[in-house]
Amino acid sequence: MEKGKLDPRLKLIQQAHMKDKVVLLRVDHNVVKKGIIKDPYRIDATIGTLYAIAAAGGKPILMSHVGRPRDKKTGMISCREEQSVLPIVRYLEQKLPVKIHPQTFPVDPGKGIVHIDDSMKPTLDALRKGAIDVVYLPNSRWFAGEQSKGPERDVLSDELAAIADLYVNDAFGSWGVAASTYDVATRLPSFAGNLLQKEIANLYRVLEPQRPFVGVVAGAKYDTKIGPLKALYRKVDHLILGGLMYNTFLSAKYGATINGVSDEDRALAMELVELDRTGGKILEMPWLVESESAEVRSHEGDRLVETARLKEGVNLQYILDVHEKTFQDPHVMEIIGSARTIFVNAVMGLMPLFFEGSQALYRLISENASATKLYAGGDTLQELKNLCPGIYMAGLDDPNTYYFTGGGSVLAAIEQGSPYKMKPFAALLREEGA
Repeated sequence: MEKGKLDPRLKLIQQAHMKDKVVLLRVDHNVVKKGIIKDPYRIDATIGTLYAIAAAGGKPILMSHVGRPRDKKTGMISCREEQSVLPIVRYLEQKLPVKIHPQTFPVDPGKGIVHIDDSMKPTLDALRKGAIDVVYLPNSRWFAGEQSKGPERDVLSDELAAIADLYVNDAFGSWGVAASTYDVATRLPSFAGNLLQKEIANLYRVLEPQRPFVGVVAGAKYDTKIGPLKALYRKVDHLILGGLMYNTFLSAKYGATINGVSDEDRALAMELVELDRTGGKILEMPWLVESESAEVRSHEGDRLVETARLKEGVNLQYILDVHEKTFQDPHVMEIIGSARTIFVNAVMGLMPLFFEGSQALYRLISENASATKLYAGGDTLQELKNLCPGIYMAGLDDPNTYYFTGGGSVLAAIEQGSPYKMKPFAALLREEGA
């Protein structure tokens, strides 16, 4: 890791005095879906920080969010077993020679966990005495105050600060402001963990890329990525879009009706269409896959659609992938093959049924041996690993390849021009003159 790429004001875990102190370690272990760990990469990436705390004599308490247990409409919190941290605890105990205590608290139906109650006291005593090695708190989003905008947030922040002596943030993927990512950092001596340092140090490869710089972004939602997309557009030499995001762009550009693209998203996409009329950076994908259904795949029902033939008034069914033939197109191959930096936050097709476009894209990128290749996002890494395991494994040992644990965090840093404009990371900076 290049320390020179870190802000000198960033307080590092290496500078913390942790001997015999309880360390609240915020991680991003949000890898559990329906009670099963899909890909442990984010967990494995934090183990170095855990070792660092243990080596310095610290007593770690871990905390992570899992999923979205709060109902956006009602505000009610459901503490379902399928969003528990227990699979993470079991995984860590298999990987490490430690005894981990999964802490529990009373749950209020609808409100979640209202308080860190007195049951924490004997746990803290056992942790300090070495009877247990690590404590893992419940899903942070089960706590009523985690994402609250009311007094519950201050209550949780104070209670978290009361159970620890130090705070370490190692959750690069959790850049949103919450009690466990930001507020508690303002109440305790706070430091950046090893993983967070590594992620921030590697961000410069996106923020200050070697050119030509190619960005590849796909997603199921257009409205949530407008700001980052425009910022990335200004930074790249070429931009490749995929997924519903690309469908929305094409629908707006050509006036085509495509199933799954809303009028609202089409209107929002016009801004990017107008931007590209003069910029000309969005690389058109020559061939797409149209299908009658997004639920069931029948190869007989798939149809090859030539993008150049889209015209005003065309009505298309579901466009569910970029056809693999696209990545044999000479122009597309030239753009990707000549890039010096490639940033990928993209699964091109609707998984798991439509995988050929993503697989062909990843293979073509891997053929560019001289480029810096930066992959970001849980879905991106999972599908790279599933579809191209050899390429994924080779990337782990390749200094020109880096896997970010958070795709949204990278896009937010691109939009804001710096990781330190995100409040959870800004909270780890020393004040001037301190």
